[in-house]
Amino acid sequence: QVQLVESGGGLVQAGGSLRLSCAASERTFSSYTMGWFRQAPGKEREFVSAISRAGATTYYADSVKGRFTISRDNAKNTVYLQMNSLKPGDTAVYYCAARLHPMLKVIEGDYNYWGQGTQVTVSS
Repeated sequence: QVQLVESGGGLVQAGGSLRLSCAASERTFSSYTMGWFRQAPGKEREFVSAISRAGATTYYADSVKGRFTISRDNAKNTVYLQMNSLKPGDTAVYYCAARLHPMLKVIEGDYNYWGQGTQVTVSS
């Protein structure tokens, strides 16, 4: 069972940047499709981005396209989410998730393992 630990969250002003990291305990990290989700207060958790096992294919929610970049380093068992041009609407707890199957998915139920989340707060 893979364990995921997110880091890199914090408080940033609108227009600023943050880089989230998610470290996995699993030596076969490259076997997992990885995703990022977020949950704002009072809202359901929503898809942000996903990346294929080798990192060749990525997918983004329309709300973050052009501002966020997902990447991974399989040698370090880590997936990243570079967030630029942050807006107050990006404020949420951000979760990384791992999926055993190769297809990129946007539904949280399609992911097998989850981290504990990291808080991102964007002030106006």
